[in-house]
Amino acid sequence: MITLRFRSIGMVLAAASMLSLSACGQNDSDKPASAANDEGGTQRGGSPATEPGGALTIPEDADPDTKNFYLAENAKAACMKKRGFTYTPNPGSTPNEANSSIDGADYALARKYRQKYGFGIYARAVYPNDPAAPGPVEVSDPNKPYRDSLPSAQQKAYDKALGTQGAALVDGTYEGPSKGSCSAEAELKVYGPAKSAAEQEQENAKRSERDRQAGQALNGDQQLVSLAQEYASCLRKAGIAVATTQPTSIGDTVKFQVSAQVPPDAQPLSKQEAMPKLTREIDLALKDLECGREFRAAYWPKFKKNPYFGNNG
Repeated sequence: MITLRFRSIGMVLAAASMLSLSACGQNDSDKPASAANDEGGTQRGGSPATEPGGALTIPEDADPDTKNFYLAENAKAACMKKRGFTYTPNPGSTPNEANSSIDGADYALARKYRQKYGFGIYARAVYPNDPAAPGPVEVSDPNKPYRDSLPSAQQKAYDKALGTQGAALVDGTYEGPSKGSCSAEAELKVYGPAKSAAEQEQENAKRSERDRQAGQALNGDQQLVSLAQEYASCLRKAGIAVATTQPTSIGDTVKFQVSAQVPPDAQPLSKQEAMPKLTREIDLALKDLECGREFRAAYWPKFKKNPYFGNNG
């Protein structure tokens, strides 16, 4: 299922990306996506596909953020076509199968990948050319060859028609794309008019409150509390320190311990340097998986009912 993954994965993959360099050489999801038959269909499960006309086909089980992103890309393509340019919708960066198994929701899949990649922290340095190694699968911009083929004046016209993201603001957000551009037109069509600062603050508060309530539901669930205690006891018997037994946090505790050992200014590692670290990581990842097997079997179905992403600790 394509969805926003558990909150820890981004941190782990950031560490993995940093370590593998030498080896290798926005919007509110609560808003319903616009239904537009000319902006790409849907397919059941899997990754985004491309229709014969070039539009992204949206998986039926895509989460709202993903669906809106694809709809916006398809809307850009339709707009650019009206302005005399070709634009191929860009699906962007997508998680590979290994990434989706890191959290252990699927025990068999997680064991298969952890046996080779651990938590995905050192795997890229050891397997730089392995497409299944944990880490985002970067998709190159499909429009660059077309844009580069245009004369200089046409390139400028193309850029103006497409529009660019605005400058960064002090609150960490970005200005919307340039007015009148296809990017701005697509965002308006899919997401609606931009919210005022007050409206956005209210949306953020609502999202934070939902997350807080979800965290309370999971951390207050007596079955999960009991299983988390058993999970922690198993880890301690295996010689692994446990920093927390909160149901919303214990599934990450070993993974974070491994990633925390990577210095902020760590230099990229060679395959030879990373191999012993990966071996140790795999050992910890498998112990963590086994100790948390019963906990995760109970946790993930409840997480789906109360999705929690840690916005309120």
